[in-house]
Amino acid sequence: MMKNRVALVTGAGKGIGRGIAMKLAEAGYDVGVHYGSSREGAEEIADKIRAMGRKAVVIQGNIQNVEEIREMFRQFFKEFDHIDLLVNNAGITRMAPFLEVDEDMWNAVVNTDFKGAFFCAQEAARKMVETGTKGVIVNITSNHSIGCWPNSTVYGPVKAALDKLTKNMALDLAKYGIRVVAVAPGYTQLEWFTERSLQYMEKISKRIPLQRYCTPEEVGGAVVYLASDKAGYITGTTLFMDGGALLPVVAQNEYC
Repeated sequence: MMKNRVALVTGAGKGIGRGIAMKLAEAGYDVGVHYGSSREGAEEIADKIRAMGRKAVVIQGNIQNVEEIREMFRQFFKEFDHIDLLVNNAGITRMAPFLEVDEDMWNAVVNTDFKGAFFCAQEAARKMVETGTKGVIVNITSNHSIGCWPNSTVYGPVKAALDKLTKNMALDLAKYGIRVVAVAPGYTQLEWFTERSLQYMEKISKRIPLQRYCTPEEVGGAVVYLASDKAGYITGTTLFMDGGALLPVVAQNEYC
């Protein structure tokens, strides 16, 4: 009997994670809906997934803490006996001029966006190896990994590190049939945008070659494809989804 495909999406209570979780459910996955603080959003998305006839489990955990990560996975594997796909989506964005960055900000970004992704991937990969699952790990990074914006001396380098981790993990895990890829969105429209945010989006969209922001659902569609057998020969690489924002010679920033 064929097992249902099972995915865990971190940071699925809001933003890009919600779009990814929904698209995976539409594609036939049962989904572990992880959240850090957005419980209401996680429960809402889980209810929508169940309404599609798929199984959804809500799991809370602080991914800055390795023991909490391990407990997250213990809870996940109480419900599912294997994992086909991990989406390391959870992350935070903190911006400040280089001379004003303090240790608390540095730790928050590094520990969430890099350390958390590293140890979540390790737990998922261990289970994949144990069960003989030729699974997929998708890391959500950002076009900040190669583009430079003001006040991004922590966030940008951390996303670059996650891109490099994707490559090294892919090399180490290939012998188990596990693929590791990354998706790097650019400007993305999110459900909590204020009127001011929407006005900024309208202004910035004119500088993006495709003239608009990405949507969480589009990122989710990319994840579904990369996790599918159609992408079975793709590993150790990053798909940029920024509407061509990095293409102009003069980068968009406050000085131009």
